[in-house]
Amino acid sequence: MMSPKIRRFYYATACGLASALALVMAPVKSAGADGKIVIYMQMGGDPGIASVLARTTGAEAAAKALGIELHEQYASWDTKKMIDQFKEAIAAKPDGIEIMGHPGEDAMGPLVDQAEAQGIIVTSGNNPLPNLEKKYKDKGFGYAGADLYAGGYLTGQAMVDSGKLKPGDKAVVWDIFHQEGRSRSSQGVFDALEKTLGKGNVDKLDVTQDIDSDATKGIPVMTAYLAAHPDLKAIGTQHGQLTAILPKILKDAGKKPGDVVVGGIDLGPDVIAGIKAGYIVASFDQVLYLQGWDPVMQIWLTKKYLVPGLHQDTGVGLVTPANVDKIAPLIQQGYR
Repeated sequence: MMSPKIRRFYYATACGLASALALVMAPVKSAGADGKIVIYMQMGGDPGIASVLARTTGAEAAAKALGIELHEQYASWDTKKMIDQFKEAIAAKPDGIEIMGHPGEDAMGPLVDQAEAQGIIVTSGNNPLPNLEKKYKDKGFGYAGADLYAGGYLTGQAMVDSGKLKPGDKAVVWDIFHQEGRSRSSQGVFDALEKTLGKGNVDKLDVTQDIDSDATKGIPVMTAYLAAHPDLKAIGTQHGQLTAILPKILKDAGKKPGDVVVGGIDLGPDVIAGIKAGYIVASFDQVLYLQGWDPVMQIWLTKKYLVPGLHQDTGVGLVTPANVDKIAPLIQQGYR
């Protein structure tokens, strides 16, 4: 039995640790009107959509926990708008800015240089900017997101592992192939499928900017592709909004669950329904909540403790028919 003296020691120690944590978590005096750290953060798509919601939830939770003034920027996945928003954020002279790498390093590099020269902490999420990350790592430039190629390959391999595909089957990867960096996830799916199905059996169908911003515009594109390729056995993608609409496209085309194997990304309600219905065999889980939380925390840590940029791989798993029922409630709450 623990003696009273030892109990008092542990109690004092616990209180000391609690006090230290409270001190560490105290907001930092900064340039904000009320002394709060000010952060501008690119969210990617549109408010509330499946590929964005959990990122927003995570960012807002981190901002609340750390006493940060958060400004959210939504771009409908339009790379030009992302560049313009970065310029707007720099002009506002905040403490930190989180950007996405979709426009590429040539486009974002000069703006990062400008922001860093003004003493603004810059970090990245969702789509990496590896050379800029290396250049400014000691100033807090990190990355919160998946390894794009590895995530794509994992998805493609899961489609093969479903047992519904064999060498010689025809497949298509419907995704963004024209963007620097972003295309690595598409290529990962392609390579995994081609390894099993064989060369010449996997097609690439590039996604235009208008479809990237509004996936419903892709419905006639895929409908026509299905009609022209009646022997198609698989569709892979790393585009969350396309993943969400594929089950309906297949159903409307007269395809039953399993006729065409689908592997995708993200965890919105339509994707979960597609998994439960048997249309989607796997969806890559890039844990968007952490892609919201981690960049806010990164800027706070760098501002307060000069912590260098941390490279956080948030995507290492899949949602499949085997685990979807456990994860679905968390998705509905906006955490996954």
